[in-house]
Amino acid sequence: MKVSEKVALVTGAGSGIGRACATALAEAGYSIVLAGRRHEPLQQVAGEIGPGALPVVTDVSDSRSVHELFTRIESDFGRLDVLFNNAGINMPGASLGDVDEEQWRAVVDVNLTGTFLCTKAAFNLMKRQSPRGGRIINNGSISAQSPRPGSAAYTATKHAITGLTKSTSLDGRPYDIACGQVDIGNAATDMAAQMQRGVPQANGTIAVEPVMAVDEVARAVVFMAGLPPESNVQFMTIMATKMPFIGRG
Repeated sequence: MKVSEKVALVTGAGSGIGRACATALAEAGYSIVLAGRRHEPLQQVAGEIGPGALPVVTDVSDSRSVHELFTRIESDFGRLDVLFNNAGINMPGASLGDVDEEQWRAVVDVNLTGTFLCTKAAFNLMKRQSPRGGRIINNGSISAQSPRPGSAAYTATKHAITGLTKSTSLDGRPYDIACGQVDIGNAATDMAAQMQRGVPQANGTIAVEPVMAVDEVARAVVFMAGLPPESNVQFMTIMATKMPFIGRG
């Protein structure tokens, strides 16, 4: 492998925002670790990136799988400079009284516990590596600020991610570990395909919503990742300009 001096890990790297950000970080000069649950998409992204990309099949909700991922990172690279906690899932929209408990737990396990497990492992590696420190970027959501109808599980986890971002920022200061969050609205991924067919609004209607190119999210993440250690973007909102977010409801 062609190893850069800078190493970045992207979770959920096999598609959508993760794929775009992994590619952009590679173009910015990082060696890239691609984590995700499916082998074939990771291999495809690694092939597109070329030397310096390491695909590792990982279930972020499983502590043993995350441990194996970070053992591999330390063995192959010796350090980690950037973690982009991107892996996340959703569930079919449902009013709160109809939310299935099993689906709720699955969303919490991936979106919140998975982010915690990767953050904890990255935190400990960044503390002991030399030179010390690094940067953790969490994929939040504008749902952390203004939820959609029928999104209790997803919204709850994204609110929790905001709390984890703040706690990581505070706990990371003594060890030169910065943590920020990017809240994304309507990036044109498979997960957001429904936006262009119509999604529920706060007033009970269904409306088509504008989307933005996923590459714009990647540019934002690369900017956050590339800041010097003494600077941090604590929270960034990047969204489709005309989506109904400001003034929603």
